[in-house]
Amino acid sequence: MKKTALLLLGLLSAGAATAAENQVRYPQGFRSWYHVKSMVIMPGHPLANPFGGIHHVYANYKALQGLKTGRYPKGAVFVFDLWDYAEDNHALVEKQRKLIGVMEHDDQRFAATGGWGFEGFGGGKPNKRLVTDGGKGCFECHQAREDHRYVFSELRD
Repeated sequence: MKKTALLLLGLLSAGAATAAENQVRYPQGFRSWYHVKSMVIMPGHPLANPFGGIHHVYANYKALQGLKTGRYPKGAVFVFDLWDYAEDNHALVEKQRKLIGVMEHDDQRFAATGGWGFEGFGGGKPNKRLVTDGGKGCFECHQAREDHRYVFSELRD
């Protein structure tokens, strides 16, 4: 009985470790990464629900190299920091953070979604994961950019 319980515990632990390995990591310190662009999605845009707001897009060093070369190495990460906004004295101003969206590149871990893992962190909280389908819904949208390795952002001059 003891051996069976230990074996079961070991299998459960291995399964939990595998699941954790396949999760996109929370992007610590992303606001010091390369700022790719900012944009505002307003009511009437096809993605306004759920992505309406001010987007700030950041790329870590590996993702920046990918933007330059078109080849994304393992560990390339993009973040879009999404904020609700208000109009104040003819300006759009950030209110509260809605979510942090993350794309992490690893061809092996995320083979089913073009080599990219996708996650949203509600309110920017590391423990509030929003993606429940392994990133399949995110990837469906990103497939429109297959010729750019599923990345919407591009470098500006």
